[in-house]
Amino acid sequence: MQPFVQSAIPQPLSQGLSLPQTETIPSPQAAIDVSFIIPVYNEVENVDALIREVAQTGYRLNRSFEIVIVDDGSRDGTVTALRHLADEFPQLNIVCLKRNYGQTAATSAGFHHAHGKYFVTLDGDLQNDPAQVPEIIQMLEDENLDIVCGWRKHRQDKALTRKLPSMIANRIIGTTTGVKIHDYGCSLKVYRSEVAKEVPLYGEMHRFIPALASIDGAVIKEVPVNHRPRVAGTSKYGLSRTFKVVLDLMTVLFLKRFLTRPLQLFGRMGLTFLFGGSILLAYLMIDKLLFHHDIGTRPLLTLGVLLFITGIQLISTGLIAEIQSRTYFESQNKQIFKVREVIQATQNSLGTSAS
Repeated sequence: MQPFVQSAIPQPLSQGLSLPQTETIPSPQAAIDVSFIIPVYNEVENVDALIREVAQTGYRLNRSFEIVIVDDGSRDGTVTALRHLADEFPQLNIVCLKRNYGQTAATSAGFHHAHGKYFVTLDGDLQNDPAQVPEIIQMLEDENLDIVCGWRKHRQDKALTRKLPSMIANRIIGTTTGVKIHDYGCSLKVYRSEVAKEVPLYGEMHRFIPALASIDGAVIKEVPVNHRPRVAGTSKYGLSRTFKVVLDLMTVLFLKRFLTRPLQLFGRMGLTFLFGGSILLAYLMIDKLLFHHDIGTRPLLTLGVLLFITGIQLISTGLIAEIQSRTYFESQNKQIFKVREVIQATQNSLGTSAS
Protein backbone atom coordinates (compact mmCIF):
# COMPACT_ATOMS: atom_id res chain seq x y z
CA MET A 1 0.00 0.00 0.00
CA GLN A 2 2.72 2.39 -0.98
CA PRO A 3 1.31 5.89 -1.67
CA PHE A 4 3.85 6.91 -4.29
CA VAL A 5 5.64 5.32 -7.22
CA GLN A 6 8.55 6.60 -9.26
CA SER A 7 7.72 7.30 -12.89
CA ALA A 8 10.39 8.06 -15.47
CA ILE A 9 9.86 11.10 -17.70
CA PRO A 10 10.40 10.34 -21.40
CA GLN A 11 13.68 11.89 -22.50
CA PRO A 12 12.29 13.89 -25.46
CA LEU A 13 9.71 15.55 -23.22
CA SER A 14 12.29 16.51 -20.63
CA GLN A 15 14.72 18.16 -23.02
CA GLY A 16 14.93 21.88 -22.51
CA LEU A 17 12.94 21.71 -19.28
CA SER A 18 14.31 22.23 -15.78
CA LEU A 19 12.71 19.01 -14.55
CA PRO A 20 14.35 16.06 -12.82
CA GLN A 21 14.47 12.75 -14.66
CA THR A 22 11.98 11.24 -12.22
CA GLU A 23 8.93 12.71 -10.59
CA THR A 24 6.79 11.56 -7.71
CA ILE A 25 3.18 10.88 -8.59
CA PRO A 26 0.39 9.39 -6.54
CA SER A 27 -0.17 5.70 -7.10
CA PRO A 28 -3.70 4.40 -7.51
CA GLN A 29 -4.85 2.78 -4.29
CA ALA A 30 -7.95 1.69 -2.51
CA ALA A 31 -9.56 4.09 -0.06
CA ILE A 32 -7.91 3.98 3.35
CA ASP A 33 -9.98 4.22 6.50
CA VAL A 34 -7.36 5.00 9.15
CA SER A 35 -3.97 6.72 8.93
CA PHE A 36 -1.63 6.44 11.90
CA ILE A 37 0.60 9.54 11.80
CA ILE A 38 3.73 9.38 13.94
CA PRO A 39 6.52 12.00 13.92
CA VAL A 40 9.85 10.60 15.13
CA TYR A 41 13.22 12.15 15.88
CA ASN A 42 16.18 10.01 16.96
CA GLU A 43 14.03 7.10 18.15
CA VAL A 44 16.07 4.20 16.75
CA GLU A 45 15.59 2.23 20.00
CA ASN A 46 11.79 2.50 19.78
CA VAL A 47 10.72 2.30 16.14
CA ASP A 48 10.73 -1.49 15.86
CA ALA A 49 8.42 -2.03 18.83
CA LEU A 50 6.41 1.04 17.79
CA ILE A 51 5.63 -0.18 14.28
CA ARG A 52 4.78 -3.67 15.46
CA GLU A 53 2.42 -2.39 18.15
CA VAL A 54 0.68 0.08 15.85
CA ALA A 55 0.35 -2.55 13.10
CA GLN A 56 -1.21 -4.95 15.59
CA THR A 57 -3.74 -2.27 16.53
CA GLY A 58 -4.41 -1.65 12.84
CA TYR A 59 -5.21 -5.32 12.24
CA ARG A 60 -7.66 -5.24 15.15
CA LEU A 61 -9.57 -2.41 13.49
CA ASN A 62 -10.80 -4.66 10.66
CA ARG A 63 -10.40 -1.64 8.43
CA SER A 64 -7.86 -0.62 5.83
CA PHE A 65 -5.06 1.38 7.42
CA GLU A 66 -1.65 2.89 6.81
CA ILE A 67 1.19 3.94 9.08
CA VAL A 68 2.77 7.26 8.10
CA ILE A 69 6.06 7.77 9.89
CA VAL A 70 7.55 11.25 9.52
CA ASP A 71 11.26 11.25 10.29
CA ASP A 72 12.14 14.76 11.43
CA GLY A 73 15.82 14.74 10.45
CA SER A 74 17.02 11.87 12.68
CA ARG A 75 20.75 11.17 12.77
CA ASP A 76 20.87 8.01 14.86
CA GLY A 77 19.90 5.34 12.35
CA THR A 78 16.13 5.72 12.71
CA VAL A 79 15.60 5.87 8.95
CA THR A 80 17.70 2.75 8.36
CA ALA A 81 15.65 0.83 10.90
CA LEU A 82 12.43 2.07 9.29
CA ARG A 83 13.59 0.95 5.83
CA HIS A 84 14.04 -2.60 7.12
CA LEU A 85 10.58 -2.51 8.72
CA ALA A 86 9.02 -1.31 5.44
CA ASP A 87 9.99 -4.64 3.86
CA GLU A 88 7.95 -6.44 6.52
CA PHE A 89 4.96 -4.07 6.81
CA PRO A 90 3.44 -2.98 3.47
CA GLN A 91 1.24 -0.47 5.33
CA LEU A 92 4.30 1.52 6.38
CA ASN A 93 5.02 4.76 4.53
CA ILE A 94 8.08 6.77 5.52
CA VAL A 95 8.34 10.53 4.98
CA CYS A 96 11.89 11.79 5.55
CA LEU A 97 12.28 15.52 6.10
CA LYS A 98 15.53 17.19 5.00
CA ARG A 99 16.35 18.47 8.47
CA ASN A 100 14.90 18.77 11.95
CA TYR A 101 11.93 21.13 11.59
CA GLY A 102 10.13 20.36 14.83
CA GLN A 103 7.01 18.42 15.78
CA THR A 104 4.55 20.89 14.28
CA ALA A 105 6.13 20.71 10.82
CA ALA A 106 6.44 16.93 11.07
CA THR A 107 2.77 16.62 12.03
CA SER A 108 1.80 18.85 9.11
CA ALA A 109 3.86 16.69 6.75
CA GLY A 110 2.05 13.63 8.08
CA PHE A 111 -1.34 15.23 7.45
CA HIS A 112 -0.23 16.12 3.94
CA HIS A 113 0.93 12.61 3.03
CA ALA A 114 -1.82 10.63 4.76
CA HIS A 115 -4.81 9.32 2.82
CA GLY A 116 -7.14 7.97 5.53
CA LYS A 117 -10.67 8.98 6.44
CA TYR A 118 -9.50 9.27 10.04
CA PHE A 119 -6.11 10.48 11.28
CA VAL A 120 -4.63 9.01 14.46
CA THR A 121 -1.61 10.87 15.85
CA LEU A 122 0.84 9.28 18.26
CA ASP A 123 4.24 10.05 19.74
CA GLY A 124 7.16 7.92 18.64
CA ASP A 125 8.45 7.21 22.15
CA LEU A 126 6.01 4.37 22.99
CA GLN A 127 4.44 6.37 25.81
CA ASN A 128 1.10 6.59 23.98
CA ASP A 129 -0.81 3.30 24.04
CA PRO A 130 -2.49 2.63 20.67
CA ALA A 131 -4.64 -0.16 22.12
CA GLN A 132 -7.48 2.30 22.79
CA VAL A 133 -7.59 3.62 19.23
CA PRO A 134 -10.38 1.29 17.99
CA GLU A 135 -12.78 2.36 20.74
CA ILE A 136 -11.87 6.03 20.27
CA ILE A 137 -12.64 5.82 16.54
CA GLN A 138 -15.93 4.10 17.38
CA MET A 139 -16.74 6.91 19.81
CA LEU A 140 -15.96 9.53 17.17
CA GLU A 141 -18.34 7.85 14.72
CA ASP A 142 -21.14 7.11 17.18
CA GLU A 143 -21.21 10.63 18.65
CA ASN A 144 -20.51 12.42 15.34
CA LEU A 145 -17.38 14.10 16.71
CA ASP A 146 -14.64 15.83 14.76
CA ILE A 147 -11.75 15.37 17.21
CA VAL A 148 -11.23 13.08 20.19
CA CYS A 149 -8.33 14.14 22.40
CA GLY A 150 -6.46 11.84 24.74
CA TRP A 151 -6.07 12.81 28.38
CA ARG A 152 -3.06 11.37 30.18
CA LYS A 153 -4.94 11.24 33.47
CA HIS A 154 -2.21 9.19 35.15
CA ARG A 155 0.78 10.65 33.37
CA GLN A 156 4.07 8.78 33.76
CA ASP A 157 6.49 11.75 33.69
CA LYS A 158 8.50 13.80 36.15
CA ALA A 159 6.25 15.94 38.30
CA LEU A 160 8.32 19.13 38.56
CA THR A 161 9.74 19.48 35.05
CA ARG A 162 6.95 17.94 32.99
CA LYS A 163 3.63 17.52 34.79
CA LEU A 164 3.47 20.82 36.72
CA PRO A 165 4.32 23.13 33.77
CA SER A 166 1.92 21.14 31.58
CA MET A 167 -0.90 21.45 34.11
CA ILE A 168 -0.44 25.22 34.35
CA ALA A 169 -0.20 25.61 30.57
CA ASN A 170 -3.34 23.51 30.00
CA ARG A 171 -5.28 25.61 32.48
CA ILE A 172 -4.17 28.87 30.82
CA ILE A 173 -4.84 27.61 27.29
CA GLY A 174 -8.27 26.24 28.19
CA THR A 175 -9.31 29.44 29.95
CA THR A 176 -8.11 31.82 27.25
CA THR A 177 -9.27 29.84 24.19
CA GLY A 178 -12.54 28.57 25.63
CA VAL A 179 -11.70 24.98 24.63
CA LYS A 180 -11.33 23.43 28.06
CA ILE A 181 -9.57 20.11 27.80
CA HIS A 182 -7.20 18.72 30.42
CA ASP A 183 -4.27 17.76 28.22
CA TYR A 184 -3.37 19.78 25.13
CA GLY A 185 0.04 18.14 25.04
CA CYS A 186 -1.17 14.55 24.61
CA SER A 187 -0.28 13.43 21.10
CA LEU A 188 -2.85 10.63 21.05
CA LYS A 189 -5.72 12.20 19.15
CA VAL A 190 -8.16 11.04 16.48
CA TYR A 191 -9.32 13.47 13.79
CA ARG A 192 -11.62 13.44 10.85
CA SER A 193 -9.15 13.99 8.03
CA GLU A 194 -11.01 16.94 6.51
CA VAL A 195 -10.83 18.76 9.85
CA ALA A 196 -7.12 18.10 10.38
CA LYS A 197 -6.14 19.12 6.85
CA GLU A 198 -7.83 22.51 7.16
CA VAL A 199 -5.97 23.55 10.33
CA PRO A 200 -3.02 25.84 9.49
CA LEU A 201 0.08 24.67 11.36
CA TYR A 202 3.07 26.95 11.95
CA GLY A 203 5.58 27.50 14.73
CA GLU A 204 4.79 25.19 17.66
CA MET A 205 1.04 25.03 17.09
CA HIS A 206 0.54 21.26 16.93
CA ARG A 207 -0.65 21.31 20.54
CA PHE A 208 -3.25 23.96 19.68
CA ILE A 209 -4.99 21.98 16.93
CA PRO A 210 -8.22 21.53 18.98
CA ALA A 211 -8.39 25.27 19.69
CA LEU A 212 -7.67 26.14 16.05
CA ALA A 213 -10.23 23.63 14.79
CA SER A 214 -12.83 25.07 17.17
CA ILE A 215 -12.67 28.33 15.21
CA ASP A 216 -14.60 26.54 12.46
CA GLY A 217 -16.94 24.83 14.91
CA ALA A 218 -15.26 21.45 15.33
CA VAL A 219 -16.98 19.17 17.86
CA ILE A 220 -14.33 18.03 20.35
CA LYS A 221 -14.35 15.50 23.16
CA GLU A 222 -11.70 14.30 25.59
CA VAL A 223 -11.21 10.75 26.84
CA PRO A 224 -8.74 9.38 29.45
CA VAL A 225 -6.01 7.25 27.86
CA ASN A 226 -3.28 5.01 29.15
CA HIS A 227 0.16 6.61 29.42
CA ARG A 228 3.37 4.67 29.84
CA PRO A 229 6.84 5.64 31.05
CA ARG A 230 9.59 6.04 28.46
CA VAL A 231 11.76 2.94 28.47
CA ALA A 232 14.31 3.84 25.76
CA GLY A 233 15.75 6.96 24.18
CA THR A 234 15.70 10.46 25.60
CA SER A 235 12.95 13.05 25.80
CA LYS A 236 13.11 15.92 23.31
CA TYR A 237 11.13 18.33 25.50
CA GLY A 238 12.22 20.76 28.20
CA LEU A 239 11.11 23.85 30.10
CA SER A 240 12.25 26.07 27.20
CA ARG A 241 9.12 25.15 25.27
CA THR A 242 7.04 27.12 27.82
CA PHE A 243 8.03 30.43 26.21
CA LYS A 244 7.12 29.11 22.75
CA VAL A 245 3.72 28.03 24.04
CA VAL A 246 3.00 31.51 25.42
CA LEU A 247 3.90 33.20 22.13
CA ASP A 248 1.87 30.74 20.05
CA LEU A 249 -1.06 31.14 22.44
CA MET A 250 -1.16 34.84 21.55
CA THR A 251 -1.37 33.90 17.88
CA VAL A 252 -4.15 31.40 18.54
CA LEU A 253 -6.15 33.96 20.51
CA PHE A 254 -5.86 36.47 17.69
CA LEU A 255 -6.89 33.91 15.05
CA LYS A 256 -9.79 32.66 17.14
CA ARG A 257 -11.25 36.06 18.01
CA PHE A 258 -10.13 38.54 15.40
CA LEU A 259 -9.15 36.72 12.20
CA THR A 260 -12.10 38.14 10.27
CA ARG A 261 -12.30 41.44 12.17
CA PRO A 262 -8.81 42.63 13.22
CA LEU A 263 -9.95 46.25 13.36
CA GLN A 264 -12.07 45.33 16.38
CA LEU A 265 -8.86 44.60 18.30
CA PHE A 266 -6.58 47.38 17.08
CA GLY A 267 -9.43 49.87 16.77
CA ARG A 268 -10.50 49.48 20.40
CA MET A 269 -7.00 49.98 21.69
CA GLY A 270 -6.42 52.83 19.24
CA LEU A 271 -9.58 54.68 20.24
CA THR A 272 -8.70 54.26 23.93
CA PHE A 273 -5.25 55.75 23.42
CA LEU A 274 -6.61 58.45 21.11
CA PHE A 275 -9.31 59.43 23.60
CA GLY A 276 -6.83 59.54 26.50
CA GLY A 277 -4.36 61.63 24.51
CA SER A 278 -7.09 64.01 23.35
CA ILE A 279 -8.31 64.57 26.92
CA LEU A 280 -4.79 65.38 28.13
CA LEU A 281 -4.07 67.73 25.22
CA ALA A 282 -7.43 69.46 25.65
CA TYR A 283 -6.73 69.97 29.36
CA LEU A 284 -3.29 71.42 28.62
CA MET A 285 -4.70 73.71 25.94
CA ILE A 286 -7.30 75.10 28.37
CA ASP A 287 -4.61 75.48 31.03
CA LYS A 288 -2.45 77.42 28.56
CA LEU A 289 -5.15 79.65 27.04
CA LEU A 290 -7.17 80.47 30.14
CA PHE A 291 -4.59 80.38 32.92
CA HIS A 292 -1.47 81.23 30.89
CA HIS A 293 0.56 78.42 32.47
CA ASP A 294 3.70 77.16 30.79
CA ILE A 295 3.08 73.68 29.40
CA GLY A 296 6.17 73.25 27.19
CA THR A 297 8.16 71.38 29.83
CA ARG A 298 5.35 69.45 31.47
CA PRO A 299 5.42 65.62 31.20
CA LEU A 300 1.68 65.59 30.51
CA LEU A 301 2.32 67.22 27.14
CA THR A 302 4.72 64.45 26.12
CA LEU A 303 2.31 61.79 27.39
CA GLY A 304 -0.66 63.34 25.60
CA VAL A 305 1.17 63.57 22.28
CA LEU A 306 2.46 60.00 22.66
CA LEU A 307 -1.01 58.62 23.41
CA PHE A 308 -2.54 60.54 20.50
CA ILE A 309 0.05 59.34 17.97
CA THR A 310 -0.09 55.76 19.29
CA GLY A 311 -3.86 55.77 18.91
CA ILE A 312 -3.58 56.90 15.29
CA GLN A 313 -0.99 54.18 14.59
CA LEU A 314 -3.09 51.43 16.16
CA ILE A 315 -6.17 52.41 14.17
CA SER A 316 -4.06 52.52 10.99
CA THR A 317 -2.65 49.08 11.80
CA GLY A 318 -6.19 47.77 12.26
CA LEU A 319 -7.27 49.14 8.88
CA ILE A 320 -4.26 47.53 7.18
CA ALA A 321 -4.96 44.22 8.93
CA GLU A 322 -8.61 44.47 7.86
CA ILE A 323 -7.55 44.84 4.22
CA GLN A 324 -5.12 41.92 4.54
CA SER A 325 -7.82 39.76 6.09
CA ARG A 326 -10.12 40.43 3.16
CA THR A 327 -7.28 39.76 0.74
CA TYR A 328 -6.56 36.44 2.51
CA PHE A 329 -10.13 35.21 2.17
CA GLU A 330 -10.98 36.64 -1.25
CA SER A 331 -7.73 35.73 -3.03
CA GLN A 332 -8.16 32.06 -2.04
CA ASN A 333 -11.93 32.09 -2.45
CA LYS A 334 -12.25 31.23 1.23
CA GLN A 335 -15.50 31.67 3.10
CA ILE A 336 -15.68 33.09 6.62
CA PHE A 337 -17.96 30.21 7.60
CA LYS A 338 -17.96 26.40 7.51
CA VAL A 339 -21.07 24.34 6.74
CA ARG A 340 -21.50 21.12 8.71
CA GLU A 341 -24.62 19.87 6.93
CA VAL A 342 -27.27 21.05 4.46
CA ILE A 343 -30.74 19.54 4.93
CA GLN A 344 -33.05 19.82 1.96
CA ALA A 345 -36.58 18.72 1.30
CA THR A 346 -36.94 15.37 -0.44
CA GLN A 347 -37.83 15.35 -4.12
CA ASN A 348 -41.27 13.83 -3.47
CA SER A 349 -42.23 16.63 -1.10
CA LEU A 350 -41.39 19.46 -3.48
CA GLY A 351 -44.44 21.31 -4.74
CA THR A 352 -46.88 19.49 -2.44
CA SER A 353 -49.05 21.17 0.14
CA ALA A 354 -50.86 19.99 3.22
CA SER A 355 -54.34 18.70 2.59
